Amino acid sequence: MFKHLLTTAAVLALSATSAAADYSLTILHTNDFHARFEPVSKYDSVCGAEDNAEGKCFGGSARLVTAVKEARGRSGNSILVDGGDQFMGTLFYTYYKGKLAAEMMNNMGYTAMTVGNHEFDDGPEVLRGFADSVNFPILMTNADISREALLRDVIKKSIVIEQGGEKIGLIGLTPQDTDELASPGPNVTFMDPSIAVQDEVNKLTAMGINKIIVLSHSSYAVDQVVAANTTGVDVIVGGHSNTLLSNTNDRAEGAYPTMVGNTAIVQAYAYGKFLGELNVTFDDAGEILSAEGEPLVMDANVVEDGDTKARIAQAAVPLQEIRQQVVASASAVIEGDRAVCRVQECEMGNLVADAMLDRVADQGVTIAIANSGGLRASIDAGDVTMGEVLTVLPFQNTLATFEISGQGVIDALENGVSQVEEVKGRFPQVAGLRFTWDANVAPNEGRVTEVMVATGDSFVPINPSATYSVVTNNYVRNGGDGYKMFRAGMNAYDYGPGLEVVLADYMAAQGGYSPYLDGRIAQK
Repeated sequence: MFKHLLTTAAVLALSATSAAADYSLTILHTNDFHARFEPVSKYDSVCGAEDNAEGKCFGGSARLVTAVKEARGRSGNSILVDGGDQFMGTLFYTYYKGKLAAEMMNNMGYTAMTVGNHEFDDGPEVLRGFADSVNFPILMTNADISREALLRDVIKKSIVIEQGGEKIGLIGLTPQDTDELASPGPNVTFMDPSIAVQDEVNKLTAMGINKIIVLSHSSYAVDQVVAANTTGVDVIVGGHSNTLLSNTNDRAEGAYPTMVGNTAIVQAYAYGKFLGELNVTFDDAGEILSAEGEPLVMDANVVEDGDTKARIAQAAVPLQEIRQQVVASASAVIEGDRAVCRVQECEMGNLVADAMLDRVADQGVTIAIANSGGLRASIDAGDVTMGEVLTVLPFQNTLATFEISGQGVIDALENGVSQVEEVKGRFPQVAGLRFTWDANVAPNEGRVTEVMVATGDSFVPINPSATYSVVTNNYVRNGGDGYKMFRAGMNAYDYGPGLEVVLADYMAAQGGYSPYLDGRIAQK
């Protein structure tokens, strides 16, 4: 895919030819916030008050409020937009659904947002309630909602706003496969994003609009395709793939902005860790003369707004009730101690891996691999509360699915047993397969001696050249705990339901869970 970042020289050359009618606009943007109203750690997990006070946390609504206010002061002519997926990810969403998101976004003065797939997690009803609560338009052009009475009058394909004396067209995109990722219901159908965007661009340009911004919850890759396949789109503000674009961060996946033809593409990772700030100058014909900026990291240097911080603390009080809710029962202690789970098969590992696989088995997934470092506690016999589940799985990880070769699975298991002597968290707990490893072999030199995969009611040797569908968590899928081979996984999707929800639902469905070991991990 062609990518080109306007160079400083090019910007200066273009600026030298600019006329008095040039128009400058700052586009402030967020995406994939996922109910992270409280600050998060560098690992995107819970970050406590003590760590926050020590400057170890990022994001949170209180920092965003400050950053948005400061950015508006620098610009004098700005809009604030969101690339979707405000919903799902923490207990704040479980309890408030979209109400707290609406309150925070209204307070920050968002201009518009697009619909993310997670906005459909609880069906059109919750999305409608959210739409009724916000003071700004919600956009989605690549979906037919004409048969969905709850949405057809509140979700728009595009809008025209007047900003700083100029008219700007805003268009929304959501994933084409949202019907597979969430619960939009039978009355919403999705279509090709490029075709949908071009149709809407044509309508806007016929109205005389020559500055068009697409808010796209479609992924960095799809955004580049849309930019290449359409004409008339000036800026795409992305989401869905949790992509960091930057000119200074060595973990960035591309330049900020990424230029595809004349279209500038931006995205600002996720979870409120960054506030995107793109400064665009247009000529009188609506052509981009310059597009430059950088995502602003929401670290301890950004002072938290006091009123917002107090409001979030107030909103957190009822969440204690959720933590006390009984979600299941256990017939015996479920062993999850790190001294056990990081060196061998353990009961908690079996439970979590089984729950993960059960959740996505109907998608054709046959193997689950969980890192033992993600298991943080045991569960006592008797009633199991949501608080206990969250103690076991505190990191707000999500289910991640992908396809990989049998050799990739073998390599993953080899990585998993490579640091057993150090009791490291990469030790793999599994479902849908059995494996044997030999501690007498040097790490990464063939410790894994046998791998068998479930086929029907039996197990057969893994085929190194075959392709297997695997589920893990988003941390591991993106290379955490040394699982770098998973980064190359095909058809990857990292944004499934929260692992703690998956575990609670699975245990509840058992009607009384009995922990067990079955020899799926053997040591020579």
